[in-house]
Amino acid sequence: MIVDMNKTTPKYKISEAAKILGISVHTLRMYEREGLIIPYKKSTNQRLYSDEDIERLRCIRNAINEEKISIEGIKRIFSLVPCWAIVNCSLQNIDFCKALKASNKPCWTFKHENNFCADKDCRDCEVYKIFNNCESIKTKIIELTFKNIYQKEEIKEEKI
Repeated sequence: MIVDMNKTTPKYKISEAAKILGISVHTLRMYEREGLIIPYKKSTNQRLYSDEDIERLRCIRNAINEEKISIEGIKRIFSLVPCWAIVNCSLQNIDFCKALKASNKPCWTFKHENNFCADKDCRDCEVYKIFNNCESIKTKIIELTFKNIYQKEEIKEEKI
């Protein structure tokens, strides 16, 4: 995957990001607290946002203001993405995965212990990045659904 470093480089302070988005710093901190965004944090704990983060926040704002989806609703939508399928977790890892059993918040909001994601930075994870583009989540869910259906059909054919 080719990544545009200019889009992923954290460069906006929280006040700058808030100004770009036309929202308050308090709102950005609330989105972070709710698990909708993971800002980059410097060693001094200063939050920085990339252009990719700004796009993600625009998608969140659009969902809230235009689609009338609540923050709780957004978290539930995020939680529906089958992270274990995207990162190809083993059955053993799935057994230890708290996110798999939850239906109210996304996988990146959990403390991952004893599983595949334990040493991963969620900001860099493909599952988290799906939500950086307003259309990509729907596309990814459709793709995974058809992949799953296709695999089930192959298994049926093998049994015949």
